[in-house]
Amino acid sequence: MAEKLSKDAYGGINGKDYVPFISDRRTSKCGGVAVLIIGLILAILFAASTAYSGMKAGLTVAAGIPGAIVGAGLVKVLAKRNGVLGTNLIQGMASGGESVASGIIFVLPAVLLIGAKINFLESILIGFAGVLFGVAIASLVFNYLIVEEHGNLMYPESMAISETLVASETGGDALKSMGIGFAIGGVINFVTGSFMGWFNNTIAYVGDASYKWRFQMEVNPLLLGIGFIVGLEVALTMFAGSVLANFAINPLIGYFSDMAQNAHVVWNNPDVQINSLSAGDIAGSYSKYIGAGMMIYGGLVGAIKLIPTIISAIKETLNAKSEGGESNSFQMIILLVGVVLSFAAGVIISNGNIMMAVLSTIICLVLMIMFVIVAGRLTGTIGTSNLPVSGMTIASLVILTLVFVIMGWNSELDNKIVLLFGTLIVTAIAMSGGYLQSQKVTYIMGGNKNEMQKYFSIAGVVGVIVVVGVIIVLGSQLVDPEKFAIPQATLMATLTGGILQGNLPWVMIIAGIVLGFVVHLFKLPIMTVAIGFYLSIATTSIILVGALIRVLVEKVIKDEKERETRVSNGISLSAGLVAGGSIIGLIGIIVQVGLGYNLPELSGFMAGNGAAWLLFAVLVVLVTFIVLKGKISKSNE
Repeated sequence: MAEKLSKDAYGGINGKDYVPFISDRRTSKCGGVAVLIIGLILAILFAASTAYSGMKAGLTVAAGIPGAIVGAGLVKVLAKRNGVLGTNLIQGMASGGESVASGIIFVLPAVLLIGAKINFLESILIGFAGVLFGVAIASLVFNYLIVEEHGNLMYPESMAISETLVASETGGDALKSMGIGFAIGGVINFVTGSFMGWFNNTIAYVGDASYKWRFQMEVNPLLLGIGFIVGLEVALTMFAGSVLANFAINPLIGYFSDMAQNAHVVWNNPDVQINSLSAGDIAGSYSKYIGAGMMIYGGLVGAIKLIPTIISAIKETLNAKSEGGESNSFQMIILLVGVVLSFAAGVIISNGNIMMAVLSTIICLVLMIMFVIVAGRLTGTIGTSNLPVSGMTIASLVILTLVFVIMGWNSELDNKIVLLFGTLIVTAIAMSGGYLQSQKVTYIMGGNKNEMQKYFSIAGVVGVIVVVGVIIVLGSQLVDPEKFAIPQATLMATLTGGILQGNLPWVMIIAGIVLGFVVHLFKLPIMTVAIGFYLSIATTSIILVGALIRVLVEKVIKDEKERETRVSNGISLSAGLVAGGSIIGLIGIIVQVGLGYNLPELSGFMAGNGAAWLLFAVLVVLVTFIVLKGKISKSNE
């Protein structure tokens, strides 16, 4: 067994030639009763906490890294013989529980917001179908996205999880760098996030006069670490999309909105007049729909390009044996079960309307295939923490709801049905991102991909029951905006209602599709630009800073071997930043929303940009100094 991940883990070699961390165990099974029980416990905990905190605060935290760290400790005590590959299965199950929650809470609570009721049995049936179909389709493109694209798709959070697993197994310099990063990320999150709230951590400059622009930067060590891992090209492309939205499209919309009369109000918010739109109103009510249009175009283009790959993957799955002679029968079983459950769910939620059930289910299956593949590629670019699940869900719901309008299905009951089909789609999308992220870790570490598929699927199915149960238990509280924000579900309810009632701003959607076409003509990565357009510039700007720190390191260090070592240590440090930010953020949200803890009010300097700039300077100088000046051991030299 190696002492650290090789540089080949990050690319520079054909994926088929990559030698994993544990090179003699890729076809071996490392699970067992102890691993399964530990994994299920973590899956349940992460599913419940993610569902609750996500609906309360509109924020979810990826569970892969926390699952790896907690799993490593429990494996050493309860299942030592299963080793690091057993820990990998546990982190995959934790991620499975979190992923299914991150998907379902985006849409299912919207059913309550439109005045309808949620049925437990039909909801878990939809969830089961989404889980199994999402995992099965993602499995079909495993070789392409994980092996063939090795080094091209970085899977930054997968690499951070892998570094975490290696550090927990071997210790040494990687663990030291991770420990430092963990401390930095944890402390900054502690003083700015859900615990103390001592410092404002968002640099914000907003112009709401004649030129309505907005620049923000969230001083978040987790995002900075992701930027260091993904590198300049991806980070810069995303940031370019944000610049286009915040400094071109938004001000242009603001310029013409100022000419509106007082009687005209925003399409989805009658309390806001068009001639008094702020930069934030423009972003929330208009620009996000342009971004959704870009994603529709990008998703269609990406899916069309991958049709040959999907067909080839299906043929290989039907005819081939997996590594070690084990058949892929389980993969085909869950695909078949996923399809059957999708049609069964369609019939049940359509109240016996066979035409609606068949047509809607077929559309959902096509959209799930398309966006599952897109989600897999995006996970390889930016990780699951920043995966724009809501953007892809918006695109899917726009298409599905338009079909309902064409067919004349536009009653309140039909609105509920659309949302339930949307829950099916978003579950598959969210699960595919978490699944491929876990499979990338399995590939890097040397685990068995079929075993991960089984454990991850089990965690997802259990997670569905937990999440639906949490939503039903909270029921009446979820419709009270003072208690639960559920921002994503509110957006989905507004979206479907707007289309069915005929007042959705289609100009924004079409404009986004046209912009996506223009980006395509320039041969730029459509989805990466669309992500930057859709996400807040506060997120993409700090990711860019992390990438720029890596560029600085690569430029300053002239010796090739030392440069390689410094970058490797920087990646380990970044993994620690991600881990610290994830774990402390997760604990903080649970404490805040679970125990009713309220942050103290910020005042004076701590509440302004001055505090955020100070925090930014400390974070950047600290990370840069540690990477450039940190001690390099003789073993690394």
